[in-house]
Amino acid sequence: MFWTLPTIMTWTRIVAIPLIVGVFYLPISEPMRNLIATVMFIVFAATDWLDGYLARKLNQTSAFGAFLDPVADKFLVCASLLVLVHLNRADVFVALIIIGREIAISALREWMAQIGASKSVAVHMIGKVKTTVQMVAIPFLLFDGQLFRVIDTGIWGQWLIWISAVLTIWSMVYYLQKAIPEIRARTK
Repeated sequence: MFWTLPTIMTWTRIVAIPLIVGVFYLPISEPMRNLIATVMFIVFAATDWLDGYLARKLNQTSAFGAFLDPVADKFLVCASLLVLVHLNRADVFVALIIIGREIAISALREWMAQIGASKSVAVHMIGKVKTTVQMVAIPFLLFDGQLFRVIDTGIWGQWLIWISAVLTIWSMVYYLQKAIPEIRARTK
């Protein structure tokens, strides 16, 4: 199940990272770089939903795909956040919160799997909401302009990325609360 269509789509999110970063080094106008990076991010982020749908529809789910999918998402989000910090469109504090949480929860999930309690830190609705807000905030910040001559994506993106940071902390606290009883029960 290493090279199924859904897994290939997941790999595209990882391959997309240097492409999105590289756009900002092209000798073209800033608005054009912003537009290209935004479209690329949206297209590649959409593969997250599509690869899961196809894996279920084509009966091509696998343990490797289940592992790779969240890793690809985290790489794409973290790389985009670093680009946004570099461009002074996202606060470094927000990036540290989001990236730090991803590392901490990934480590927690690994540990919980080792002690046989991975179900206690399974993805919850708060984590999905956090991801959705991030996936809207990031392209708004990448675009950094007027959308339909009405919406200032820079301002909206700032609000959304800070909301995402709050949701990030909330979801981390939620997962830690779920994990602590399991950890205590197994470490006595």
